[in-house]
Amino acid sequence: MASKDEIARREQWILDHLIRRGELTVEEICSELGISVATARRDLEGLEKRGRLRRTHGGAISLEPLLYEPFRHVSSYREQVEKFAEEKRRIALAAAELIDEGDTIALTPGTTTTQIMRGLPTQKKVTVVTNTVNVAMELSNRPGVSVFVTGGFLHGGWFSLVGQAAIDALNRIFVDKVFIGANGLDARHGATAYHPEEATVNRAMVAQAREKIMVVDHSKLGVIATHQFCPIEAVNRLITDTGATNEMVEEFIKRKIDVRRV
Repeated sequence: MASKDEIARREQWILDHLIRRGELTVEEICSELGISVATARRDLEGLEKRGRLRRTHGGAISLEPLLYEPFRHVSSYREQVEKFAEEKRRIALAAAELIDEGDTIALTPGTTTTQIMRGLPTQKKVTVVTNTVNVAMELSNRPGVSVFVTGGFLHGGWFSLVGQAAIDALNRIFVDKVFIGANGLDARHGATAYHPEEATVNRAMVAQAREKIMVVDHSKLGVIATHQFCPIEAVNRLITDTGATNEMVEEFIKRKIDVRRV
């Protein structure tokens, strides 16, 4: 009978590859891990029961925000989810690898940061600070993960809580790492958002973090949205995708930001 550590290693392999590719077959799992079909199906069943994936006939697919049924047919929402989906999964996996045992991390709202949450290592104990109700909901049954949720008014654009109550809650907690999504990231003007209330809450979250990690796909680089919430001088790392050219990341590197393209 397999040990808990062996099962955990198999499960982490499955989850990591789902983040990279979006789907896996039972045959691929068996071939890569050297296990039987029955064992692979049992692993998938266990992960599905814990809300980590959705099984399909012959395999599994990664969870997507489109599983939030009231938003399935909202075209603007679908566009956010589907745009650069593969790139966002790769960025999220690279970001999740930076999370250490015992970390307190924060996640700004967004599609990429939601994927980071899904890539949290299964065996690490971490605390997640979020103002995003969908992130809190998906983490609610994760063993080893403590979730701190701000109060505030619900902003429907991306399930986020905004307003003074959210800011007050964030001002009372410090985090090791914040993973920051943005509408734009510019080498002079920093991280920006289009919605003023989102920017205000993001600013409070960023201010409380020791390490500030931008997680944006290449389409956001060089873009300046309406409201700045993180000056470029505060950014420690940038994780983006291989669609980012040398010219697009050159100024960030000059500013001593650790840039990784995945």
